[in-house]
Amino acid sequence: MDIQLRFFAGIRETLGISKESVSLPDHIGSVGALRRFLIARGGVWEQALGEARVLRMAYNQAMADAETPIADGGEVAFFPPVTGG
Repeated sequence: MDIQLRFFAGIRETLGISKESVSLPDHIGSVGALRRFLIARGGVWEQALGEARVLRMAYNQAMADAETPIADGGEVAFFPPVTGG
């Protein structure tokens, strides 16, 4: 399965990239499983996307949670929570 990834704000700066295309193993079927797959890369990936970090995630431009299923050709975005005032 091929997925498009998008990274925003501090996550983008930590990783040094704003987007990536990735081919996933068949067992990766949700946004949470994708996040764990990316964290397993280690280094800056673990730093930017680690389970202890509070992140927002979107699938095909709709807010998503860890259980949201993903499919071939989809887009997953990771970004920090925003504050307003």
